Amino acid sequence: MAVDQLIKVLEQLNTVYSNMLTLADSKTNAIKENQVDTVVQIMNQESKSVKLVEQLEHKRAEVTQLFLHSRGIKSQLELNVTELSKLVFDLEERERLLNIQSTLSGTLLRLKEKNDLNQQLIKQSLDFIDLSLDLLTGKPSQDITYQHPGERSSNTGRTGLFDTRA
Repeated sequence: MAVDQLIKVLEQLNTVYSNMLTLADSKTNAIKENQVDTVVQIMNQESKSVKLVEQLEHKRAEVTQLFLHSRGIKSQLELNVTELSKLVFDLEERERLLNIQSTLSGTLLRLKEKNDLNQQLIKQSLDFIDLSLDLLTGKPSQDITYQHPGERSSNTGRTGLFDTRA
């Protein structure tokens, strides 16, 4: 019975992660099309999903402890699914447990890859914005700090497309 509960929780986790993968795909498209409002909405949905994952992870830990206690193991160790599967004696349940582990691992790997891509796209966008601002305003030739009056330089500051002193 505890194995069925564990499998059910892992399936729920896989469903949430699959939904997050769909959100990550949508976020990639929104980033590419420069739809900032859409990205913000997707991030809000992702936050809700992360909270749900936290709840399911807590439930998974509880169910795992129940399973260990049902097997007579009084340990507080956090065992992974492969280690837990060695304690499952019913071949069908063990196979179901290992299948959901494989499915969940694949989903998490795809989600990680998609999140890495989104992170790179956002970094490129920010780098482009920074470059654009530097081209428009020019980089300061020196730090903007107080100087000794006798140490005036001949350079008047920024040399961008716009005269920012106006």
